[in-house]
Amino acid sequence: MKKIKIFLMIIGTVFVVSCESNTYDQISVPVTNPTYVTNVKPVITANCTGCHNSGGQFPNLGTYDQLKTAIVSGKVICKIDGTCGSIMPTGGKMPQGTIDMIKLWTANGFINQ
Repeated sequence: MKKIKIFLMIIGTVFVVSCESNTYDQISVPVTNPTYVTNVKPVITANCTGCHNSGGQFPNLGTYDQLKTAIVSGKVICKIDGTCGSIMPTGGKMPQGTIDMIKLWTANGFINQ
């Protein structure tokens, strides 16, 4: 009987601890050397190019060169971090870790690989 109680306590403790609410961004490992192909392009494709593409809203963000030009010219970073008006994407602010990764990619010189 004592073994059953101990077992149930262990299961209960594991179950309670496993019910913590964490976002993917909170538990993922930060990217320390982001590249366009591996890290940035998937984020931009998922969050931006539905509207910001060759036939859509300005600026176009569908290619490496278009994204780099748009970032260098001004408002992409401040739009995604919400410091210059409306936040992009329109569905809501991206996780801070994602925004920080894009900022790091920019600071590191827009590595394309």
